[in-house]
Amino acid sequence: MKLAIVFAALVALAIAAPSSDKDTQITKLVNDVAADGFNYNLETSDGTSQTAQGELKQVNSENSAVVVKGSFSYIASDGQQYTVTYVADEKGFQPTGKHLPVV
Repeated sequence: MKLAIVFAALVALAIAAPSSDKDTQITKLVNDVAADGFNYNLETSDGTSQTAQGELKQVNSENSAVVVKGSFSYIASDGQQYTVTYVADEKGFQPTGKHLPVV
């Protein structure tokens, strides 16, 4: 169930991503979902890309969590490409990117 929620969130993110080109086409889509994990890769003709790999992790004897590692990049209205790499696990969403502040 958790895996389905994560996958649905990734698809929603891909659909909701703003694009200045209404004719943007999907050029690559890989979507492999298994009981213990998933692999997702999306590329579009406007330079947007997303990748994510998730696996079920046993946190302790009673709890498990889906650990997701991935990245997304896009070309902003200023013409620059921005990339965010992240890990999402039992500690929360942990993004990194050259344009993001470091805590």
